[in-house]
Amino acid sequence: MRASSFRWRPVLCVTLAALCAAGTWIYAKRVLIPGQRPYVLAHDMGRGNHSDLYPRWLGSRELLLHRRDPYTMEFTGEIQRGFYGRLLDRPDDPGEGHEFQQGFYYPAYVALLLAPTIDLPFSTAQKIFVCVMAVLVAAMIPCWLYVLRWPLPLWSQATIFGLALASLPIMQGLKLQQMTLLVVPLLAGAVALLVAERPVAAGILLALATIKPQLVWLVLLWLAMWTLADWRRRYRWAASFGVSMIVLCAAAAWFLPDWIWRFWNAIRQYHKYTGEMSVTQLQMGYPWSRIVEFIVLAVTIVICWRMRREAAGSEAFGFAVSLVLATTVFVVPTYGLYNQALLLPALLLTMKERRAIWSRSLANRILCVVMVAVFTWPWVWCTGLAVLSFVLPVEMVERAHQAPLWTSLATPLVVAGAMLSWGWQRTFAAARETTAS
Repeated sequence: MRASSFRWRPVLCVTLAALCAAGTWIYAKRVLIPGQRPYVLAHDMGRGNHSDLYPRWLGSRELLLHRRDPYTMEFTGEIQRGFYGRLLDRPDDPGEGHEFQQGFYYPAYVALLLAPTIDLPFSTAQKIFVCVMAVLVAAMIPCWLYVLRWPLPLWSQATIFGLALASLPIMQGLKLQQMTLLVVPLLAGAVALLVAERPVAAGILLALATIKPQLVWLVLLWLAMWTLADWRRRYRWAASFGVSMIVLCAAAAWFLPDWIWRFWNAIRQYHKYTGEMSVTQLQMGYPWSRIVEFIVLAVTIVICWRMRREAAGSEAFGFAVSLVLATTVFVVPTYGLYNQALLLPALLLTMKERRAIWSRSLANRILCVVMVAVFTWPWVWCTGLAVLSFVLPVEMVERAHQAPLWTSLATPLVVAGAMLSWGWQRTFAAARETTAS
């Protein structure tokens, strides 16, 4: 009986993951989007493309083809006309049009990545970008498994990919064509190349990942600490990264000489009038959120400092990368559900070491149970609402369209807390036990 059940396990796991993915995407189409439509229509914001790719694509096209400055307010108005179907200039616009304002807000060298699509119609560019992102999401799974030194059979990787597609962050990122789903695979590929001792290629990918600097600065800080611990053997990725950044910045300056200043000013204005907050600010408010963020960041740096001498292929190195990415989602100053794609290596690490974590303490077991609950909640609700949308009246199901999102704010807190707890145990608690013995 056991042999028979083991033989059917791959089919069952892949099928279950596929059903969860189908449930999430059906929920998005039949429940979530219709549930949000009344608000969009009430503010006359439903005629545009609503694609996060559009501001970057339009800015890249105009910069490369006509050398126009994509950071101006005039250009922001053009972006709004495509994104919403009109300019946000009415007194009754949400937040007087500021909180929902769309703009370029990226380093100018993002245009180099999007250059192959600027001659295409935007609808075609959208389709290509979604396909590329889906392929990259699939490719980053074996990359993270390689970093974590966890070889899994193909059916297990297919299951993980299905569950990734079933997750709300990945679904939202693909729906919106969010460039986070380009940055996270670039990070995965760069770290995997470091582990594979391909530092030059790793530095190039890390430079490309800086198109969203708020998502990579903490990873770069950790890698700088790690590199300085053994400069003679590890400097090559840093040299490659530095040269790549110079090339990217110089290429952007060829089209817009003062783009760095314009980009920095655009970011300052963006945060000033949108008032975007981190996940901790949304949960705790100011100033407690800042205190908690500082503590989490400080503990993360201390743990990483203790691991700075570990080799790139070690388990400790993989743990440090996973911890840093989980902390990034915790402290990043702008909240976006799609940013939680950075939590994937932390989740994979937890699955890999689940037995050791579970057996260590009662606190660990509680954290594991909470993590399972937080991550299964959206899958259960999405699948349930997807099924009910075919049975019950649409209006009744749409009332619960926010239910799968109820745990979204808690997820980064739970994962970061768990990683910090386990990181502390791996470093300080383990060191004390070794000293005592």
